[in-house]
Amino acid sequence: MTEPRAARPALDLDDLADGVRHGRRAAVSRAITLVESTRTDHRVAARELLGRLSGFEARSARTSTTTGNAVRVGVSGVPGVGKSTFIERLGTQLTADGHRVGVLAVDPSSVRTGGSVLGDKTRMGALAHDPDAYVRPSPAAGTLGGVARATVQAMAVLEAAGYDVVLVETVGVGQSEVTVAGMVDTFLFLTLARTGDQLQGIKKGILEIADVIAVNKADQDHEGEAREAARDLAGALRMVGGHDEWSAPVVTCSGLTGDGVREVWDRVLAHRDHLGAEGLARKRAAQQLDFAWALVRDELADRLRRSPGVAAVRDDVRRRVLDGELTAPVAADLVLEAYDADRGVTP
Repeated sequence: MTEPRAARPALDLDDLADGVRHGRRAAVSRAITLVESTRTDHRVAARELLGRLSGFEARSARTSTTTGNAVRVGVSGVPGVGKSTFIERLGTQLTADGHRVGVLAVDPSSVRTGGSVLGDKTRMGALAHDPDAYVRPSPAAGTLGGVARATVQAMAVLEAAGYDVVLVETVGVGQSEVTVAGMVDTFLFLTLARTGDQLQGIKKGILEIADVIAVNKADQDHEGEAREAARDLAGALRMVGGHDEWSAPVVTCSGLTGDGVREVWDRVLAHRDHLGAEGLARKRAAQQLDFAWALVRDELADRLRRSPGVAAVRDDVRRRVLDGELTAPVAADLVLEAYDADRGVTP
């Protein structure tokens, strides 16, 4: 006869919060796993944990994040641009300077498991083993709301654990770049020479949200091409920027050799100085408001999925749409009517 599996011990939030505040890696990992979870009971526990970490009562509406002074930087770029190599080089330079660096790599989620696909931790081996750094693949969880909720709260955990630099790497595709840009202080866009990325960047609007731009892989025989691409990008930026706005600097670097990486970081700090204490406070406050609405949308989508009324009509609506019996607007109305009926709301 199989022995019954022992019940998992109840989560001690005070003990977990204490472990995070003392920078214990196991506690940091457990805390981030908790805030990334989509289970309802875990969401409640995550809010309470973040309340303890932020110093507010758990019942306060302000406990969704802490308000640390860590430098928050988003790093994006097309696949193959060398984001992981650059981040590892930058991270090791920063830890050598006495910083504690946390890295959140927002990976595409596995359709089957919801887990991270790319596994950036394996590509940042040296940084992952640095005692003053912490690297965490963070699954995108299928929705932009999931990215915002998981990543913003994971940043709060890292800041509470004493990491004074938090780097958020995006997958480099789609709207997730804009989402991450809306949760960091400075958005760094990496690009390459010889690919036409400077023109594609304008089409995608990336140059409009980038605060610093770096042409990577400017090493060996490609340094001249990289500098030419940087000049082209700088010219393009003059056409899309305003006179009184921050003008995103364009520099060259090599994540492989380390050349120019420190200059990129200096530009990041220059952007932070440009914002100033008041500008940074206003930016983070606006981000908190956007984050609140992202949480609302995420929660409403989850409630819609769990609605018994919606579950009762879902298959029929799906069949009728696929058979051409219903248009999308009518189908949406039927789903929402079923959801409202669950709550006793009359349209």
